[in-house]
Amino acid sequence: MRRLQRPSVRKRRSKSTACNPALWLFDLDNTLHDASYKIFPKINVGMTAAVMETLGVDELTANHLRTKYWKRYGATMIGMVKHHQINPERFLRRSHDFDVGPLIRAEKHLARKLTQLPGRKILVTNAPFHYAYAVMKHLGILRCFDGVWAIEHMRLHGHFHPKPAPKLMRHILAHEGVSAHRAVLVEDTLENLRGARAAGLRTVHVYHPGTPFAKGQRGRPDFVDLRVNRVGDLLTQKRSVRHHTIEG
Repeated sequence: MRRLQRPSVRKRRSKSTACNPALWLFDLDNTLHDASYKIFPKINVGMTAAVMETLGVDELTANHLRTKYWKRYGATMIGMVKHHQINPERFLRRSHDFDVGPLIRAEKHLARKLTQLPGRKILVTNAPFHYAYAVMKHLGILRCFDGVWAIEHMRLHGHFHPKPAPKLMRHILAHEGVSAHRAVLVEDTLENLRGARAAGLRTVHVYHPGTPFAKGQRGRPDFVDLRVNRVGDLLTQKRSVRHHTIEG
């Protein structure tokens, strides 16, 4: 995990009551910004190109491997490491080598809304750190977060365990010193929320109609405590999260 704030800042933010979550874990893509707008297509192109260059294969083969490894392992890079022993840092740099600025679309006043949520905040993303940092910087939310758990930081006992692995959630909570019932994962992907619930966390589903992960979704699954359309909704509906945190 990469820390973003000094210990004194983290201590001030950690003040919370029994009614408020002590720790908010936020996903990045399609949670804090609309990655389906322009960034996901750019990542797909970059990832395919990285596979082509790394393995010396054609575009059709590279695209097949990219999709196959992403579906099986939660990240193309993990499949590349497992089956082709590539350098993960170099691969991630190549696959996410673009300027995020012109591609980002997000809700207004995001930093102010995040600041108004009581409790500490950590970003947890299956994306690489340099990409996550660039997006957060462009959104103006770096100061809202104590740290970032990116894909590079999800290696446990020599193996990568990205979201939705419950063992990753337990590891993060142990590292942060917070019990599961005092933590909330805010995320757009239901499978990741299912994994968080298996680890005992409260869950908030950020639902964006029209995005790839929204297809086929009907209603609110029983492992989701609260469903919102944007981060700002947490300010008006956080009592629901409080209730589940106390009673769940």
